[in-house]
Amino acid sequence: MQQDDWDAVVVGSGIGGLVCAGYLAVSGFRVLVLEQHDVAGGNTHVFRRRRAYEFDVGVHYLGDCGPDGVLPAIFGGLGLHERIRYREMDRDGFDRIVLPDVRVDVPTGWARYRERLLAALPQDAAGIDTFTEICGGAGAELRAALLAAEDWSLAELTARTPHLTRWGRRTLGELFDHCGLSPRARTVLAAQSPDYGLGPAVATVPHHVAVIDHYLRGAYYPAGGGQQLAAALVEVLEAHGGELRTRTRVERILVADGRATGVGLVGGHQVRAPLVISNADYRRTVLELVGADHFPRRLAAKVRASTMAYPFATLYIGLDTELPDRPNANVWWYRDADIEDAYERLGRGEFAPVRSLFISFASLKDPGATCPPGHSNLQVMTLCPADSRWWGVERGPADGSRYRRVASYQERKRQVTEAMLQAAEAALGPFRDHLTHLELATPLTQERYTLSTGGTPYGLATWGDAGGRPSTRTPVKGLHLVGASTRYGSGVAGVAVSGINCAGQILGQRLLSQVHSGRVLVDPSRLPERPEDWDPLAVSRGLARRTARGLARIG
Repeated sequence: MQQDDWDAVVVGSGIGGLVCAGYLAVSGFRVLVLEQHDVAGGNTHVFRRRRAYEFDVGVHYLGDCGPDGVLPAIFGGLGLHERIRYREMDRDGFDRIVLPDVRVDVPTGWARYRERLLAALPQDAAGIDTFTEICGGAGAELRAALLAAEDWSLAELTARTPHLTRWGRRTLGELFDHCGLSPRARTVLAAQSPDYGLGPAVATVPHHVAVIDHYLRGAYYPAGGGQQLAAALVEVLEAHGGELRTRTRVERILVADGRATGVGLVGGHQVRAPLVISNADYRRTVLELVGADHFPRRLAAKVRASTMAYPFATLYIGLDTELPDRPNANVWWYRDADIEDAYERLGRGEFAPVRSLFISFASLKDPGATCPPGHSNLQVMTLCPADSRWWGVERGPADGSRYRRVASYQERKRQVTEAMLQAAEAALGPFRDHLTHLELATPLTQERYTLSTGGTPYGLATWGDAGGRPSTRTPVKGLHLVGASTRYGSGVAGVAVSGINCAGQILGQRLLSQVHSGRVLVDPSRLPERPEDWDPLAVSRGLARRTARGLARIG
């Protein structure tokens, strides 16, 4: 049997896995990254249609990408300051929240955000003051703890994080109750909660704060789209002796005597390594790739009882006209002013009429890069049920189901597409006469490409106690975890932090603090030159498949 030997194997090539792989590679480890999909990047990957449109799957905007930003520091530590650039969205309102009788343009900064909320919701002034004081304070505490140069003792942690000490295990709904907020104010304040896929009854205060504080530090879009992030990390990996293999599915993480020893691939091939970092779905990692018998019974029981964040249904839309003049801002549209009722209905499997939408305008964020001149490229998203049976099939693609041509699935897609189009035209005005491309992605689509439980991009909703999430360490020696289910949260920033902190734990260094202070571990001259026809999708296939047939292009 053919066998590879590496210092570390990373299972899955989302940004968390690639960041961890990059930092290990530049520190002298021989690193192999294995990806079952055609390209690396996880939820940052893009796809192309009609040789005219490029759609981002999961990168709709990034936060905190200014000179002091966390994401630029993580990429910069790998020598990528000049290779990844960020286009700032409208500082006066990067998110537009629209309810039937109120509109709030969310600006950068907690102080300006509070002013906008007070102007829109004067009857809730006292509650808004309390809410923004707690959340703004908690956001500063989270960031300080994240970037600390050394571990804090419990006494120091308690003294330095009073808001988190009080609210760290309590839900957003409990904070709303504490502030005495009206349903309308609660809806405005939780309007961006689909950014993490949880309603106020489940999301903890730190979960909400981490996301909102991130964007209030400035909202950005990566120039050239999300695939730029993955491709740059692949360049770092390969320039330092590592390898990316796509279309390579891991069937088993090998464990002997309580220690990870490598992975077994579909087809029988084995890869040996004393370190295995799983960027795969957390539940599948524990219950399927490793096996619950290798973990303590209590932990395995928590995993079995865990629940997942909600997934999305996403319409990818191309128009043969430019959008009416509008700010470079996302739209959060709500049919009514009771977001908690909307989440309760969603939990019961109710979908139509669509109660809320997130609308992202790629052609405004990166003009000229995602569609032809005079056209528009936008995505319309809404949270939806995850159950494959709701979608008309018994099993999902991770279990081998060939679902795409099943008549009941096609009919459900048609129903969802129509319901979302009706809601989108209610939010934006009529546009159907200008449709040039229309495509619906469902949770089953997400599951097919990422093997995520329930087709969510956000990982765990609940895991034991309120707010509980796994560390990047595991009880299995040599086995580590990164990605959306870890304690560092979801989204590009959360998974990138999980990746650098996992590498730091392995290396025994506070890497995030170091790179945020300016440390660069890579000589940029070691990175490959980019030719004029450089294509991030091609790079993200790995060196062995870079010139393989079947790569879609624009133009």
